[in-house]
Formats: sequence, structure tokens, C-alpha cells
Amino acid sequence: MKLMHRSFVLVFIFISLMSYSQSKIRIACVGNSITFGATINNRESNSYPAQLAAMFGENYEVRNFGKNGATLLRKGNYPYRTCPEYTQAIEFQPDLVFIKLGTNDSKPVNRPFLNEFMQDYKDLITSFQRLPNHPKVVLLLPVPSFTTDTLGITAKVINENILPMVRQTAYETGCELINLYNLLIESPLLFPDKIHPDEKGATIIAGRICEYIHLKTDLKFSLSKILPKDANTFNFYGFQGYDFIFKNKNAKIVTPRYAAKGHPWVWRARFWGHEPQTDIALLERGFHVVYCDVSELFGNKEALSIWNDYYNLLTGAGLAKKAVMEGMSRGGVYVYRWAANYPKRVTAVYADAPVLDLKSWPGGKGQSKGNPESWEAFKLDFNFETENEAVTFNGNPVDLTKKLAKAGFPMLHVVGDADDVVPVSENTTIFEQKIREAGGTIQVIHKPGIGHHPHSLLNPQPIVDFIMRTQ
Repeated sequence: MKLMHRSFVLVFIFISLMSYSQSKIRIACVGNSITFGATINNRESNSYPAQLAAMFGENYEVRNFGKNGATLLRKGNYPYRTCPEYTQAIEFQPDLVFIKLGTNDSKPVNRPFLNEFMQDYKDLITSFQRLPNHPKVVLLLPVPSFTTDTLGITAKVINENILPMVRQTAYETGCELINLYNLLIESPLLFPDKIHPDEKGATIIAGRICEYIHLKTDLKFSLSKILPKDANTFNFYGFQGYDFIFKNKNAKIVTPRYAAKGHPWVWRARFWGHEPQTDIALLERGFHVVYCDVSELFGNKEALSIWNDYYNLLTGAGLAKKAVMEGMSRGGVYVYRWAANYPKRVTAVYADAPVLDLKSWPGGKGQSKGNPESWEAFKLDFNFETENEAVTFNGNPVDLTKKLAKAGFPMLHVVGDADDVVPVSENTTIFEQKIREAGGTIQVIHKPGIGHHPHSLLNPQPIVDFIMRTQ
């Protein structure tokens, strides 16, 4: 299936290179009322397929095959495959198909058949892939629903049932995936009836699909040669993951469907899989996501040595020489100590509620209660025999700001202003001031009233935009 899927992509790329010929690239937008453009004024011009067509111009032919009320389920109350729009989409012989179905399948009348959802989705995908021109099929995660009505389209069912099944379908079929759910989850005002996005919401959808189509990828790149034979595979939100042991530490690599040009990657330092929305968004954009568990070593010599070997393995296999470092909570210490030691290996740092002074946490020498057990682990990691040695340690990120600023890479922090575990005033505020004074570049996104949790942003687009600007 994967080899067949790759051939579909090659066909599409070949067609794309002929964009100035008389033959237009045909794009089919398959879906329900959200694709159709229900509730949007002048839907013929303002639905997301219509806006997508306007973005591409005359070398593309984009058609809207959305059907109000349609279900993905064959046993649903209005199966898409029984609609004339499905037949029309097949007859259109598209080069590229975007499928956005699943919202109506959350209705009570359709829930008894949800166990058939994935097989029905696979059959729909196959019906397009078997066309003579073998189109590329891309799955769109349903947009969020903001209604509290459980007698119709139900938000909880979409989130807890439909989304995981769409991701699993993408994983098993090798189809690419675009996450519209998180892209719009913080925009309820764009849903006047709480279900259908308005014109502005449709613009966001069209823009994301346009970005996807224009992404430059390397179809041949693979890290398979460095993976041990006993590596375990896993599904990371629709993407292929590998789990293995490296230097007696747990390591993970998640691969995009196709690597972006230049083979960019993000290095998650700690808390694998927690609040993964940024990692998922970067995978969609051709980034690899990697991890090597050096937890509770606080970036000491042993940790840096293991990471150095891991870095050499990854870059030796073809990943970019510079990585985006992602440090969540105590992971902030890890990424900044790495960056201070290897500044030429870092393209940017994204730190989320980061620990930047170990006296604050786990030391508990200020506003934070700290963590006595982790404080003792830190002292052992650095061979400190006295409390004073630990307190006067000058290898905290807040002590390394001149070196970090001089390195020149941009930094982004996302913090909760009510964080009493890793107080902003003792960590990011001091760090930010010192970085700016030293001529460095740092941006801080503040979340008013939010504590140490939840990390990240429900819609990670501001984080993604920051990272994409660094590439």
C-alpha cells in the first residue's frame, strides 16, 4: 500500500510540474455541508473549495463535491457514496482528493455503526485511488463542533471517537492528514451556528490546504537505515513512529509522510507525547520528531554525551544539521544546556513553561514549593556534596544567556502567568530580560490566569508560525 501511495504522489508531482500546460490540475473537495459551504453567504464564492480555487488560479480546477448532511458511514442516515456528488467526484477524475467527512456520523442515529467507520473510510479512499490516474487522497480531520446538543452532531463524539478513527485510518492507509480540528478549536466565533464555519473559517481551511499543496518535499528520504531491527512501531496520531533503545535509553522517532526539503526536525527533550499538538502540526509540514530519554539528568555531562551521539546518528542519516529544540517544563533546562554547548546545532528553541533556574524548581528557594526528591537527584547528577554547591551552580539557563544570545537563534516561550510550580517571575521573566540585554531574540506568549498546566496552545498555529519562520 505504501509503495502504491508513493506512486500516486509521484504522478501528482509530475502533473504539478506541467502547471503551465493546457492540462489543469484537478482537485476534488469531498465532504458534507461544511465543504458545501452551508450557512455561508454566497457559498459559490466563499466556501472553502471556492476560496481554494481563487488562491490557485487558472492552472487548477477545484470543484466542490460537498453534500449537506452526508455521512461517511454506509449505514448512516445519509451515506455520501449514495449521493450524486460522489458519482460526480469519481467522474471528475481528480488528481488530488481532499476528504472531510465524519461530523454527521456523530449523530445518535449513526453511532451504532461507528465500529464500521474505518472500513467504510478505507473503501471510500480505495474507490478514488483505483481511478485510472491514481489520485492522491488526503484526509481532513473534522472541524470542532461547539454545540452542547447531544441529540444531533455531538462535540464529544467527534473528539473522542471520530478524530482517533480518522487518524488510525490515515495511519493504516498511508494517506496524508491535515488537522483542521486544532486549527479552529480556539475560534468559536467563526462558527455562527456552532457547527459550520463562516467565510473567515473557510478562508483558514483553504489557506491551510493551499500551504499543504505548496509544501516542497523529498520523496526519497528515509531514516529506515538507522533503525534497529527490533524497533517497535507505533501510531503517533496518524504518523509512523519507531520506539527503540539507544545507549541504554529509550529513543523515539516519528516520521512525516514525506520529509520537507532540507529534512527539518524537532527534538522533544522531555515528556514525550504530552500536549502533542505542535509536534503533530510540524509532522504535517514534513518535520521529523525525535526523542531520547535522558530524564532527571538535568543536562549534565552524561546527558549531553548521549545526546551528542544521538545527534550524530540522526544527522549522519541525513536530518538537517540544526534542530528545533522543544523544552517543556524541566525540559527547558535540557534544551538550553544543550544549546549553550552546541549552539551551531540549533535553529530555534520553543520552551513551554520552562524551568530556567534550578534554585526555583526543584530547589524551592523562592516562590515555588519545589521538589525535594528532584533537587537531590540534581545534586547527585552534578556531584554536589553540599547544599551551597547546588545553590551557587552557575550552569542554569539564566546563567547562560550571554552565550545563548550570541548564538543568534530565535527563542519562543509559552507560559502561564499563574504558574506557581515554575513561577514566570523566577524563570522566563529573568531569562527574557537577560537575553534582550545581551542582544538576543526572544518572544514570549503569556496565558493569563493559566498555571503550569495545560502546556502548549490548543491551536498551536502561533508556535508553528514561529518555527516555520526559522526554516
